[in-house]
Amino acid sequence: MKIFIDTANVEEIKKANEWGVIDGVTTNPSLVAKEGREFKELVREIVNIVDGHISVEAISTNAEGMVKEAVALSEWSQNIVVKIPMIPEGLRAVKILNAKSVKTNVTLVFSVNQALLAAKAGATYVSPFIGRLDDIGHEGMQIVRDMVEIFNTYNFKTEVIVASIRHPLHVIEAAKAGAHVATVPFKVIEKMFKHPLTDIGLERFLEDWEKIPK
Repeated sequence: MKIFIDTANVEEIKKANEWGVIDGVTTNPSLVAKEGREFKELVREIVNIVDGHISVEAISTNAEGMVKEAVALSEWSQNIVVKIPMIPEGLRAVKILNAKSVKTNVTLVFSVNQALLAAKAGATYVSPFIGRLDDIGHEGMQIVRDMVEIFNTYNFKTEVIVASIRHPLHVIEAAKAGAHVATVPFKVIEKMFKHPLTDIGLERFLEDWEKIPK
């Protein structure tokens, strides 16, 4: 399973990339707005840090506008993937963009039916938002399991990006479900490193090292 980092913060991206654990980046307008920087400059900097797919979002709500935006965005880098909302106009845009070899990530997906339609339209990725489903009392990860099973059964090329990840357990469950990608906030990646026995063990090794004659 690939791990993308879900942020538009350059310092977080640099640090995670230096750790050698990320394969790409996902952003959205909310994450970009937090950075207070010019959009194109920020995206180009991110592209130069990570050698992998970088998702950026089209903001139009009609197919013509989405296609125009997506084509322009894709010209910034071959690694750009354009996020398209899961609406009828969005899928119409995905079909057109697929024919133009523009990579797409259908976002705001909350059901298996939506994912199936996105795959039929030719999406490169589909992003189920599992944390938001959990918030309203649904088991978000179950739709990931179902998506992966259906995509494998019918040999869809579309990959599943598990999004809206809230904690390390979500990452484990995504991997167990066979998801192609988990897009993970920086703070959750940090938590994935942590285990009390690791800290205790390291402290003990260092203490014992000090006892060795030198």
